[in-house]
Amino acid sequence: MIKKSRLFGNKTRVTFCLPADAPSGPVSVVGTFNGWEPGAHELKPRRDGTRTVSVPLSPGHYSFRYLASDGVWLDDEFADAVGPHGSELRL
Repeated sequence: MIKKSRLFGNKTRVTFCLPADAPSGPVSVVGTFNGWEPGAHELKPRRDGTRTVSVPLSPGHYSFRYLASDGVWLDDEFADAVGPHGSELRL
């Protein structure tokens, strides 16, 4: 799931959310906003049984995917679209 919240100025806080146990092990969100850098935005467990990470982003078009243990890549069904480079956000 993805939640978008407007911040002051032209930024939007995008919160990426996955269940706590699926997929198992560490999961990072990687994409055009962080140079596809694994571990730069690792999802952290929350009390409600989810894992999340929030990233402030400027207006634009971004591609991203989740990278789980053992090199497993996942797209987000709640993204604005899914294209050839993964999930897409339009802010």
